Amino acid sequence: MADDREKMQDKVAHGAGFFAALDQSGGSTPKALAQYGIAASAYGNETQMFALMHEMRVRIMTAPSFTGERVLGAILFEGTMQGTAGGTPVPAFLWGRGIVAFLKVDEGLQAERGGVSLMKEMSGLEARLVEAGRLGVFGTKMRSTIRHASREGIAAVVDQQFEIAERIAGHGLMPIVEPEVLIDSPDKEAAETMLHEELRRRLDDLPGGSRVILKLTLPSDPGRYVDLLEHEGVARLLALSGGYSREEACRRLAATPGMIASFSRALTEGLKVTMSDPEFDAALERSIAAIHKASVKT
Repeated sequence: MADDREKMQDKVAHGAGFFAALDQSGGSTPKALAQYGIAASAYGNETQMFALMHEMRVRIMTAPSFTGERVLGAILFEGTMQGTAGGTPVPAFLWGRGIVAFLKVDEGLQAERGGVSLMKEMSGLEARLVEAGRLGVFGTKMRSTIRHASREGIAAVVDQQFEIAERIAGHGLMPIVEPEVLIDSPDKEAAETMLHEELRRRLDDLPGGSRVILKLTLPSDPGRYVDLLEHEGVARLLALSGGYSREEACRRLAATPGMIASFSRALTEGLKVTMSDPEFDAALERSIAAIHKASVKT
């Protein structure tokens, strides 16, 4: 197991590829299913909804094109982590394909206040981290959002993210810190400038040897975060698509030094439940190829 974790660490930090975000939760699942061609009338409750979402995720994970040659990591919803693919626990199935598993650990957002939305209290975090470690998950992801260039609000978001990241690292897991600047923010570039400064502050305070992965909105200034890659506390710099189409997200990513994709909606764009398996894999292959190209800048 220790040998596997070393291989995972090397792949996450140095691999040429991108992350697949397969962690849609309660709020985003209906939209993801609708994009896939499953209307809300197809399920009567949350349990049925998540079962359909799991089927979609398994279809992606088991597709021939979805391998570790281009997909470095996959971020999972808790129910997906606990499920199986091809009769094998999902994290082990993914690693068998050379893909490193991460778990979404936040429980959603608080109401917006001061221009930002902090994460809700994570009452079950410790148990979730223990289970993730037992199942062979390498790291975690948690998301906050930023709408306005509020110094106090952005500092609070970053502080909360890094405080919880320390707890996660204490379980031997790699935290992905995701303070998302919303793409429709009226002062997006100013918010990104403040976020950069607050991230530097917290990175400089990390205990020696501690590292995080940063997952950030594609910045208005393509070079905004490039210096963070040189920080000893940063293992990788991921980009979220944030609602951009795949074409637009890839265009922006290709122009942004140092960032690789961690896309959700942009990855699954064009996939439909009515497709035959060959049609589905062909569509997924086109998506993977485009995102990989933009990530490795070739």
